[in-house]
Amino acid sequence: MLYTLNQLIQRLTFRQLQVFDAVYTKQSYSHAAVELGLTQPAVSAQIRQLEHVIGQPVFEYVGKKLYVTAAGEQLMKHVTLLFENLGRLQMELAVLQGQIRGDLRISAVSTAQYVVPYLLQGFLELYPQVDVQLQVINRAQAVERLSQNREDLFIMGMVPESRVVNLLPFLDNLLVPVVRADDPILKQRSLQTKQFLDAGLLVRERGSGTRHALEQWCSQQQLQFQPRLEMGSNDAIKHGVLAGLGVAVLPRLSISAELRLGELAIPALPGFPLRRSWSVVYPRGKHPTPVMHAFMEYVKASMPGLAKTIYG
Repeated sequence: MLYTLNQLIQRLTFRQLQVFDAVYTKQSYSHAAVELGLTQPAVSAQIRQLEHVIGQPVFEYVGKKLYVTAAGEQLMKHVTLLFENLGRLQMELAVLQGQIRGDLRISAVSTAQYVVPYLLQGFLELYPQVDVQLQVINRAQAVERLSQNREDLFIMGMVPESRVVNLLPFLDNLLVPVVRADDPILKQRSLQTKQFLDAGLLVRERGSGTRHALEQWCSQQQLQFQPRLEMGSNDAIKHGVLAGLGVAVLPRLSISAELRLGELAIPALPGFPLRRSWSVVYPRGKHPTPVMHAFMEYVKASMPGLAKTIYG
C-alpha cells in the first residue's frame, strides 16, 4: 500500500529513521541496538514499523548476513540528506544566537594523525560546543569516502586529481629516507638513491598515500620500485627499521622522537625530502556548514604557528 505524502509524514517517525540509519551503518541489528541503547527486539520493531509505512523491506537476511535492499538504499540517500539538513538547521540557529555548535565529521589519512590533534586542540578550545568525530583511514579509503561525500571534511596529503574538490593546503608533509642509526649505509660517502632503495625497502600497503608518493617519484626518476616487505602502518614500518629489517621512506613527523633519541637517522639522498602538503578537502559542490567554515578559518589562521610547532 502506498501512502500519500501527508500520510507518510504522519506515520514516519524520526526514531524509525534513526534506527534505520544505525542498522544501515553498523550492518547489524545487535550492534545498532548497543549504539542506540535499545534492546535488539526494540530495534527490530522499529524497522518493521518503518517497512510497513514504506511498503517494502529495507533489509533482508541471506543466510546469517544482513543485506540492504534496493528500497533501503534509496531510503538511505534521503535519510542522509534529511539528517544533514537538520544538522545544518541546528548550526544556523546557533549562529543566530552568536554560537558555533554542532557536529564536525572528519576523515584523516593515517599520516595526518600526527598533525590533526594540534589543529583540534586549539579549535575545540575556541568552539567547545562542537562535537568532532574523527576517524583515521588510508588514502584509498579516503578517496572512496570523498567520492561518496561521507564526511564533512577530509585531511589528506595527496589529493586525487580526478576529483572536483575544494582544498586548503596548510602544512608541508616531508617524506624522508630513514635508516637505523647504526646502519652501515650511513658510512658511504656518496650514497645513491638506487643503493638505498635496494637495501630492503619497507613500504605501506597498496592505497597508502606515502607509498603512492614514493612509487610516483620512482617512476619519474626511472628507478625500480621493489619493496622487501609490506606493512600496515607507519609505526610498524618504523619498528621494522629499528629491528634491522630494512630501510623506509616515512613522514618526517612520524619519526621525530626516534631522531631525537638517536635511534634513527636520515641519510642525505638526491631528490629528498619528497614534499607533499596536507590539505583540508571537501567536494566542490558541497555547501560548508557554519562549523566547517569555522574549522577552515581556524586552520588558515593557524598555518604559520602550526609549522613552527611541528617542525621547529
